Amino acid sequence: MGVTHISQAYPDRVEVRGRDLSSELMGSLSFTEYFHLLLTGSEPSDEQRYFLDLLLVAIAEHGMMPTNVAARMTLAADPESLQGAVAAGILGCGPVILGTAEVCARLLAEARARGGDPPAVALEMARSVHGSGQRLPGFGHPVHEPVDPRAERILELADARGVSGPHVRLARCLRDAAAEAFGRPLTMNVSMPIAAVMLDLGFPAAAVKAVPILARTAGLLAHLAEEQEQPIGFRMAAAAEEAVEYKPE
Repeated sequence: MGVTHISQAYPDRVEVRGRDLSSELMGSLSFTEYFHLLLTGSEPSDEQRYFLDLLLVAIAEHGMMPTNVAARMTLAADPESLQGAVAAGILGCGPVILGTAEVCARLLAEARARGGDPPAVALEMARSVHGSGQRLPGFGHPVHEPVDPRAERILELADARGVSGPHVRLARCLRDAAAEAFGRPLTMNVSMPIAAVMLDLGFPAAAVKAVPILARTAGLLAHLAEEQEQPIGFRMAAAAEEAVEYKPE
């Protein structure tokens, strides 16, 4: 028989992580605190709560991205399927749109596991990625250059609140190493400090991607609420068709 440690519904109560939902959690925890409890099994520390809030705000919205466009066009085609439109947007959230926070977390964890001098480890890894012809996770952005203001703010607040640890140091070392390995400065995008701060706060690498997904769900719901009141989905579809020229083979 399988086992879950998250929740069970009974006729007279709902139990979540060993606690009564109605009497112990409702009215006592914020949604951020509750999300942390669901995800990890424990309530967050003050700093974990603060930075979860910060990161959710940082990544929730970024304009008319393809995920938001896909969600709006889906709702335009089926106005009764809000959940389907949200799903369409979330399914489009990959490393290009949602970011590479989880990949960054694995990269930082690997760098730390290697031990040694952080600048040297970072340079070795950056050179390896460049030599393979791949992109360095957490670096480069199609809009923000030379810096991603969200990334800089996260690092600034991590320093100010004393939570910057070995993973934040490695992230900064990777920024310097990337400039040397790739022959030019690369923008550290928001995914790298999200991963670094979460790891320094004790989150496992596997949990890092949950934050961008949850945050972007909120952004999608905002776009869909607007789409219901001020529809532009079919205009987007028409603009896409006008932008492509049909040429028979």
